[in-house]
Amino acid sequence: MSLAQLVAPEAAQSLHIAPAHHMLDYDAAPASIRLRAVEQSFQMRKGPRLVALSNIHLDIQAGEFLCIVGPSGCGKSSLLSLIAGLSFPTNGEVHVNDRVVTGPGPDRILIFQEHGLFPWLTVGQNVEFGMHMMGLGRRKRRERAEQYLQLVHLNGFRDSYIHQLSGGMRQRVAIARALATQPSVLLMDEPFAALDAQTRDMLHDELERIWKETGCTIIFVTHNVREAVRLGSRVILMTYRPGTICSQMDIVLPRPRRMDDPRVALLAREILDELREEINKAVASEYDHVSHS
Repeated sequence: MSLAQLVAPEAAQSLHIAPAHHMLDYDAAPASIRLRAVEQSFQMRKGPRLVALSNIHLDIQAGEFLCIVGPSGCGKSSLLSLIAGLSFPTNGEVHVNDRVVTGPGPDRILIFQEHGLFPWLTVGQNVEFGMHMMGLGRRKRRERAEQYLQLVHLNGFRDSYIHQLSGGMRQRVAIARALATQPSVLLMDEPFAALDAQTRDMLHDELERIWKETGCTIIFVTHNVREAVRLGSRVILMTYRPGTICSQMDIVLPRPRRMDDPRVALLAREILDELREEINKAVASEYDHVSHS
């Protein structure tokens, strides 16, 4: 049975979900992103320059939930770093809302697998930290921290410390801290990779709900193809180094989705089949590196 036979005809209409900005005091409008002829290379200590990314052309719509998949070493994280303004392309340009990215900004927040929370601060203080750096007053910080802790169902843990929380709860604090600064773009680099399946499934639901309620643009990097299909409105496939975009797929399955939905599994298998050659290249390169070291 093909994917087209499994997807209901009306499913395509569910691709674009109108963001419910009125449900939150969320002032930032979602951002559009454009990459043109982007290349990034690094000079290695020995040997020629390493080309991490090559000829990247990509348009991301405001409010889109874009997932990026590809083999290890294809430059997925490098791509997020360029959009965040933490690094710069060797050639080409990155634009956010028609402006060239020249450095980091509060409109773009990057969340890593390691959440980077401060253990000496309480949950509430962690969420307030970014707002404090932005110069928001104490009352406004507390009000907004309460709002976003409530959004991730952690309002009862405001005075707890990070070591008192589970891994999933810590990642929810990191999401609340990021959203409290009200970015236009949320960049997520395998944020759920270290979590158990049950916690990850719960956070998928939370993240999808947050995306709907805030309307922010989300770019989500993952090795888990089924996770990408579960979350994304579009999935970008990247080649092994030098990383470039080899394919993309619009995900027209109705929301909410489940990881165990056979339609999600079927589409994930199709994507994996397309990536198989690139994954084999990555494995072969790693084996060659080990055998010559």
